[in-house]
Amino acid sequence: MRFIGHLTPSFKTNCMKKIITLAALALFTWSGVQAQTIHTETSKVTFEISNMGVRTVEGSFHNMTGTVNFDPNNLAESSMEACIEAATVNTDNEDRDAHLRNEDFFHTDKYPTICIKSKSVSKNGSGYTMVATLSMHGVTKEVTIPFTMKGNTYTGTFTVNRLDYKVGEDTNTFMVGDEVEITIKSDVEL
Repeated sequence: MRFIGHLTPSFKTNCMKKIITLAALALFTWSGVQAQTIHTETSKVTFEISNMGVRTVEGSFHNMTGTVNFDPNNLAESSMEACIEAATVNTDNEDRDAHLRNEDFFHTDKYPTICIKSKSVSKNGSGYTMVATLSMHGVTKEVTIPFTMKGNTYTGTFTVNRLDYKVGEDTNTFMVGDEVEITIKSDVEL
């Protein structure tokens, strides 16, 4: 104690500033929402659409990239931005997949990515709701996505009308339903 009493006032002030700065950084790091990178290999988008009104075609997209910022105690700062490669569309039918990639549907040469960007996140019962923009085929529209966040996995399911995004609107697609159920499963790297 006697030694501290002999320290100069400027030394004491500098030490206090450093201690306060370190404490503030530790608090910010502990309580702040931090971006987590989406794990490309295990994340995907799946979809279901009716075919001829009697069957359902299931498919998926891969190569998702982006970030998830999620803190259940700070939803105002939580967010998600993710894109997938449209050309990765896979319905286990090579001819159909090639048709989906061409200008009749996704036109992947002109519109290579499908992206989602959150605008807000709120609590909804035992899960959450994200209001976001979905950009696909040159069209951006707002969507609402109920989702859960368990561990490092985000899962959200919602429905869009493909015609709202001009997907397949100029072709004779009476055999393909308009409503598409989409599920996003995104694992983040911890």
